[in-house]
Amino acid sequence: MRPALKANLQRVQERVAAAAQTAGRDPAEVRLIAVTKGVPVDRIREAIACGIREIGENRVQEAQEKQVLLGTVPAGDCPPIAWHLIGHLQRNKAGTAAGLFDCIHSVDSPQLAEALDKACERKLDVLIQVNVSGELTKHGCAPEAAPALAQAVSRCSNLRLSGLMTLAPFTEDPEQARPVFRMLRLLRDELQGKGFSLPHLSMGMSHDFEVAVQEGATMVRIGTAIFGERTA
Repeated sequence: MRPALKANLQRVQERVAAAAQTAGRDPAEVRLIAVTKGVPVDRIREAIACGIREIGENRVQEAQEKQVLLGTVPAGDCPPIAWHLIGHLQRNKAGTAAGLFDCIHSVDSPQLAEALDKACERKLDVLIQVNVSGELTKHGCAPEAAPALAQAVSRCSNLRLSGLMTLAPFTEDPEQARPVFRMLRLLRDELQGKGFSLPHLSMGMSHDFEVAVQEGATMVRIGTAIFGERTA
C-alpha cells in the first residue's frame, strides 16, 4: 500500500470534519465518495484497504469493467462497496446502469427516470441533477424544472428519490462556488416544503468540497485530492 494514498485520504477526511464543525454540523453526516475515473484497479483496491466504501464513476462502461476486475478479489479481502454514477447518463445505457449502481446522481429528465424505472429489478436510489449555474456545458435540469422532475421520479415505483446534485463552475477561488451550493440547498428546502423527502445534497469536488460541506453537502465527490492527478 502506497503511503501517499492513505495520507491523502486522511487529510481529506480531516478537512471534511473541520468544514463540518465550522458549520456546526456532525462530520458523520457527510459521505465521502471516492471518484475513480481513470484510476487503475490496483489503486482502487488500495483505497478500499484504506477504508473507502463508496466509489463514484463517470462512465457506465468503465464502472462495468472495474467491477468485473474487482470481483476477482476474494470477498473477505474486498468488503461490500456502494457504487455511484456521478456522470451524465444516456437513456440507451439506463438498463446497464440500473444493474451496476447503487445510486445514480445524474437524473435530469422524466424520460431518463422512466427508462431507469423500467430497467430496475430493485429499488434504486437516484438524485436529480440540477444545473444551478446555468452553464451550457453542464448537464442537469433548470432549477425551475426541478419540482416537475421530482414529481416524475416520485411516480416511478422502482426509484427512490434521495436528493439533489449539482456541479459548480471550476474556479481558483472555492468561495465563488458558494452561491451555487447555497442555491441547491435552498432549492432542496423548497422542495421539502412541498412534501418531497430529499435527505442528500451531492455537491463539492476536490477543489471546493469544504465550501460545499459548509453549505450542507451530505455527499462530496473527491478524486484528485485522494488519488492525485489522473494519468488517463
